[in-house]
Amino acid sequence: MPSKLRFDQGKSMVSKVIITGASGVLGSAVRQAFAASGGTEVLSLAHSRSGDGLTTLDLLDEAEVEKVFRGFKPNWVIHCAAERRPDVAEKNPEGARKLNADVPAHLAQLSKSLKFTLVYISTDYVFDGTSPPYAPSARPNPLQLYGQTKLDGELQVLGVEGATAVVLRVPVLYGPAPKNSDTAVNILIDVVEDQSGKTYKMDHYATRYPTNVVDIANFLVKLSALKTAIPPILHYSGAEPFTKYEMCLIFAKILGCPHGHIVPDAEPPTGPGATTRPRDCKLYTKETEDLGLEDGLGLSLFEEWWTQHLKK
Repeated sequence: MPSKLRFDQGKSMVSKVIITGASGVLGSAVRQAFAASGGTEVLSLAHSRSGDGLTTLDLLDEAEVEKVFRGFKPNWVIHCAAERRPDVAEKNPEGARKLNADVPAHLAQLSKSLKFTLVYISTDYVFDGTSPPYAPSARPNPLQLYGQTKLDGELQVLGVEGATAVVLRVPVLYGPAPKNSDTAVNILIDVVEDQSGKTYKMDHYATRYPTNVVDIANFLVKLSALKTAIPPILHYSGAEPFTKYEMCLIFAKILGCPHGHIVPDAEPPTGPGATTRPRDCKLYTKETEDLGLEDGLGLSLFEEWWTQHLKK
């Protein structure tokens, strides 16, 4: 594993940061956090969306990406863009590999030549879920194509000699989003609120650790100002374990909705089209906590955050 990296930006805060996938749920939160931090110029990149401060850029167009990056001269690049949906990755493996592995490989090369720090957002799905908790040094063993492409991206990023790169692994995400379908957690609200008579079989097999994108965004701002050594791989994760069925019960409680139409399914996914998912990929976060950042990980409590958010 690469040694720890030492950063000395010479200022208390990053002066220029590029955020890829800035129209997504995580990217939007990161964008807002850096914009609110003060003294930071942010370039927010999106694939197809424009307006509202977003710049459209196809990350697969390497020449154009290099042109934009050289023109902006970032200190840090937060790479949030990815194919995050395991089922979609299985249906379009070539597209998933290009976005999840080839693009970060190119960004790492640019990190080497342009001297910026690259943060590659990865996933707990690089692990097989059989031996939690997983330290950053644990041996990855992804069970599905999505996890493999994200692992390939990690290896590409950390394998470029002379690049300054950090891999940040996170689990399933939730938080403010334009549409509930934008995250695998938020969409459960739609399931709970669907009182049409439809029955839903809901995963009660895999334990997940839902993590708020606002918390991750605030952590990244603090990380960018850190003057001490940073490990090449960090884990950031909520600490509360839930299955998707248990999350549904919490949403039903908050919203006051009946939940009899949601049936727990404690068996692993099987059958045609089923994407294998690990049972428990709890991420060990002590190395991240040991960075000594103000307020530690600053984790939101799941039910408390959603109660405040849904009762607005």
